[in-house]
Amino acid sequence: MSRNPNLAGILAMLAAVGLFSLMDAGLKLLSPHYPPLQVAALRGAASLPFVLLWIGLRGGFATLWKVRWGLHLLRGVLAVTMMVCFIHALRTLPLSTVYTLFFVAPLMITALSVPVLGEYVGPRRWTAIAIGLVGVLVVLRPAGEGMFTLAGLAVLGAAAGYATSAITVRVLARTDSTQSMVFWMLTLLTLGAGALAAPGWVPLQAAHVGIIAGIGLAGALGQYAITEAFRHGEASVIAPFEYTALAWGLGLDLALWGVLPDGVTWLGAAIIVLSGLYLLHRERVHVEAEHP
Repeated sequence: MSRNPNLAGILAMLAAVGLFSLMDAGLKLLSPHYPPLQVAALRGAASLPFVLLWIGLRGGFATLWKVRWGLHLLRGVLAVTMMVCFIHALRTLPLSTVYTLFFVAPLMITALSVPVLGEYVGPRRWTAIAIGLVGVLVVLRPAGEGMFTLAGLAVLGAAAGYATSAITVRVLARTDSTQSMVFWMLTLLTLGAGALAAPGWVPLQAAHVGIIAGIGLAGALGQYAITEAFRHGEASVIAPFEYTALAWGLGLDLALWGVLPDGVTWLGAAIIVLSGLYLLHRERVHVEAEHP
């Protein structure tokens, strides 16, 4: 694997996607029993012990304090908003449908990179973004009785939060360590969501303790795996494997809830995924042209 860094990156990305999918399934199992803010706080708190262990093994505690606090606080607000929207959507929508709509995030990241980072996006990539948004409309079906609901819009809100957070990561990565970004995101998510959830906090059921622990472990291992994925492999090579989340979503929906998306959702998913893959292809062509 060391002789083929892209293979190592791909395997790590596949592991990360599977772990995050299992975490999301756990969040969906909790969502009918607790308010979204409380579930978001539990997600952060359950992962923190494992992340602290990872930081300790990497000797990264010294990097946690010399950070750009303003951007970390912004990421904390975005993390709370994103998780609450995402968990609200999981209450009523199948996991595969939530993933389908969430796949618009890479398109948003590309669009945001122009005004925020000053990057150049050519007409072909803008066309791919527009086609991807058509796919979102196909899934939402605003003219009918489809997913154009508060839950569907909540997924788009979560995707927008994720895209904005991803842009801040590009800026933070110039000065701050990966360990500090993960630690402060989870800490601020836990504290922020926990404080907002406190007035309506629902006592935890003993039957859910195992699910909460599983969410924490899967989330922490997933974060480690995705960090390793981008450390070993080229982003343009390994990023397309994020779309394997749709297969996980379909399998978990069928195994745990006995549901599958309808034909229109499949069509929208195909449009969104293909536009995202084309964007990644154009990004690779652009990078190779700049660095032959």
